[in-house]
Amino acid sequence: MPWCRLPALLLALALAACAGRPDDGALIPTDVAAPGAERVDVLVATTRLREPETAAMFSGERSEGIDFAHLAVSIPPNHKPGTVEWPPRAPGDPSRHFVTRERSYLDGEAAFKARLKAAVAAKAPEDRTVFVFVHGYNTTFDEGVYRLAQIDHDTGFGGVPVLFTWASRGSILDYVYDRDSATVARDALELTLRLAAESGARNVVLFAHSMGNWVAVEALRQAKISGRPDLGGKLSDVVLASPDIDVDVFKAQMDRYGVPDKPFIMMVSTDDRALLVSSILAGDKPRVGGYTEDTAAIASLGVIVVDLTNVEGLDGLNHDKFNAVAPGFLRRLRDRLAAGDDLEFEATSVGETIGTLGRNIGGAVGTTAGVIITTPAAILTAPVEAIIRR
Repeated sequence: MPWCRLPALLLALALAACAGRPDDGALIPTDVAAPGAERVDVLVATTRLREPETAAMFSGERSEGIDFAHLAVSIPPNHKPGTVEWPPRAPGDPSRHFVTRERSYLDGEAAFKARLKAAVAAKAPEDRTVFVFVHGYNTTFDEGVYRLAQIDHDTGFGGVPVLFTWASRGSILDYVYDRDSATVARDALELTLRLAAESGARNVVLFAHSMGNWVAVEALRQAKISGRPDLGGKLSDVVLASPDIDVDVFKAQMDRYGVPDKPFIMMVSTDDRALLVSSILAGDKPRVGGYTEDTAAIASLGVIVVDLTNVEGLDGLNHDKFNAVAPGFLRRLRDRLAAGDDLEFEATSVGETIGTLGRNIGGAVGTTAGVIITTPAAILTAPVEAIIRR
C-alpha cells in the first residue's frame, strides 16, 4: 500500500474518532432517575496513571504498576445495540445517554481480588464467568469503560465484566507510544487473568480488540512459559477481534504458546481501514486481523478464523465489525458455558469435527451471509447458513 495514501487514511481515522469521542466529564456520576435504564458494574485493572483530581480518573500516561477501580454505568432505555450513546456534555441525560452512576478507586490487589470474588459469588453458578476485555489503540479510559458496558449489556453475558485498560493516550498520532504501552502492560494482564482464575469463577473468557490483542497474546505466551497456559483449566475461550499484530509476530507468538487445547477464535476483515494504516506505519507489513491470503496457515496454529469481510461495519472504518456479530456470538458462548458444552471438539472423526465446529461457530456469529470460517483442520468457504444446514 503506497505511503501517499497515509494522510487520507489518518484523516479518516481522525474524523471517526472525533465523531464518537466523549466529553471530558463523561465519568462524572449522576443520580438522576431514568425509568427503564439498566446498570452494568465494571471492575477495572489498569496500567494507566491515576488522576484523582480530574473527572477522567485515569490518564493516558503509564503508571509504575497496576491500579484498580470500580464503576457502575447506566445504559439508556433507547439504547441501540452496538453503539454507545455518548452524552454531548457531562454528565448527560440517563434517559438518552450512557452515564456513570458510581465510581471509586480500589486500593491495591487485595481490594480488587476481594471485590472480584464477591462479584463472582453473587452470580448464579451458571453465570460465574469472568469476562476480561482488552481494548485497542487510540482509546481513552472512559471509552474503554463504556465500550465494555455496552458489550456486556448487548450480549446479556451474565458474568462479571472486567476491563483491562492499558495506557493508550487516545490519539491517532501516538501509535508508537500506544504500542509500547501495550508491551509494558503484559505482566499486568497476566496478573489480572490469574486473579480472575482464582476468583471462584468457573470460566474465564478473554476478549481482545485491535492492539489489545498484542497484550493478550503476549500475556498468554508468558502464562505458557510459567506453566499455566490455560490458567489452571479456567481459560475457556480466547477471542481475538481485528488483531493489530504483525502476521509473522503472531506466528512466532503461537509457536511459543503451542496449539491451544481449545482453539482461539479470530475475527478478521480485509477491508479494515484502521489495520491498513497500522500496516503502513509498520513498513507495509500485514496485520493478522486484515490478512486472509492464507487463513489455513493461521488456522493451523490452533485458531478458528472468522472472515467478516462481507459483513457491514458499524464504525465507518470497518474496525469494529465484532460489534455486528458479538451479541449473537457471546450469547451463544454464554449458553454453552452455562450448559458445560465444550463445542464438542471430541467428535469421533475429522469430518465430524469439522462439521460440528462449523455449526457451532456459525450459530455463534449468526446467520450472516458471506461469513467464511477456517478451522484448524480444514477450510470451510461456504456462507454460514450453508454450514448451519450441514
